[in-house]
Amino acid sequence: MLFIEIIEVGQKRDGRDILKNVNLGIDRGKVLALIGPTGAGKTSLLRVIGMLDRPSTGRVIFDGADVTSSEKARLAARRRMAFVLQKPVVFNTTVYENITYGLRWHGKDRRQTREKAEAILEAVGMTAYRKRNARTLSGGEVQRIAFARALAFGPEVLLLDEPTANLDPVSASKIEDIVWRIIKRESITVVMATHDMSQGQRLADRIGVLVNGEIVQIGGAREVFTSPWSREVAEFVGMENIIDGEIFACEKELAVIRIDGGTVEAVTDCSAGEKVLVGIRPEDVTVSLTSLSSSARNCLAGTIIYTVFDGPLCRVRIDCGFPLVALVTRKSAEEMDLQKGKQVYATFKAVGIHVIRRH
Repeated sequence: MLFIEIIEVGQKRDGRDILKNVNLGIDRGKVLALIGPTGAGKTSLLRVIGMLDRPSTGRVIFDGADVTSSEKARLAARRRMAFVLQKPVVFNTTVYENITYGLRWHGKDRRQTREKAEAILEAVGMTAYRKRNARTLSGGEVQRIAFARALAFGPEVLLLDEPTANLDPVSASKIEDIVWRIIKRESITVVMATHDMSQGQRLADRIGVLVNGEIVQIGGAREVFTSPWSREVAEFVGMENIIDGEIFACEKELAVIRIDGGTVEAVTDCSAGEKVLVGIRPEDVTVSLTSLSSSARNCLAGTIIYTVFDGPLCRVRIDCGFPLVALVTRKSAEEMDLQKGKQVYATFKAVGIHVIRRH
C-alpha cells in the first residue's frame, strides 16, 4: 500500500490553475524529488502533501486514510510530518532553545528533551553552537537548525522546499550530507522540491517532473534524465541537443532519421514517417580531429562555433549542418587545440540517441 497518494489533485489561486490533475504515489521510507522550472507548482504540491493547503479538486490519501476533507484527520496526519522551508525562521534565542521548543510542545519531560536535543545537535554538527543566538548564524547554519527542529520529534514524513537554494556550495554539501544520513538512519519518507537536478539524482529514489502544474514524467533518476518523454522534460534535464527529425527508414529497431543537415541512425521503436525529436546528451558525443573507426554509427564532420571551459570540462559547440554541443575534458580540448573555426568530427552511438515522438 502506498504511504501517500495524491489522486487527480488540482489547485487554483486567483482563478488560475496552479496544479492540474496531479496523480502521485509515494512509498513509505522512500525519497521523491520534485523538479521543474520556477513557478511550476513544486511548493504548492508540497503544501498539499503536507496538509497545509486543501486541494481545490481531487483527494489526498495518507497511510490508507482519506484526509482530504476531515480537518481532524488532516491535523492527525500533519502531526506526523515536518516541513523545512527554503528560508526558515528561527526564534530570537539560543540554538538549544530553538530545538527544545518543539520537544516541549510534544510533551517530552526535561530529561528526554535534553537527551534528544543533544543527540540532534550532534547529528547536524551544531553541538558547538548550542549557546549561540540562532539569529547570529549563517544561512547554512540556520538551515541545519531548521533540520534539527524538524527531526527532533521523530516525524514519519519530511518535506523539504528547496533546502539548499540560497546556500554556498560548502553549506549545500553539508545539508545534503545531513539529508543522506537521515534517509539511511531513520528511513523517513522524504519529499523534496529542488531546482538542483544533480541533487535530485544524488538523493532521490524517484523523480517527478512538474511543468505548468502538471506531472509530465515520473520515474527513476536514470530514466528521467536519459529518457525524457517530451521536449519540455528534455530541455529541463539538460539534454541540450534536441533536433527535429522524421523517421526515413527502419530495419528492425534501427532507424535512419532525416534531420537538418543530413541523417543520423538511432535505436527506436518508432515507425517510418513518424515525426520525432532527436535527443543527444553532450557527454555522449566524442570529438576528434579525424574520422573515428568505431562501432558508433554516427560520425559527422563539423566546424567549431565556440568552446567554453568550465573547471575540468570543456563545452564545444559544433556546426554539423545543425548545432551540436559536446562535452569533453579540458585535457582533451587542450591536446587537440579545440578552438573556434577548427574542423572536427563528432561521433555518437545509435543507442546514445534518445528518440521522442512529437505530438
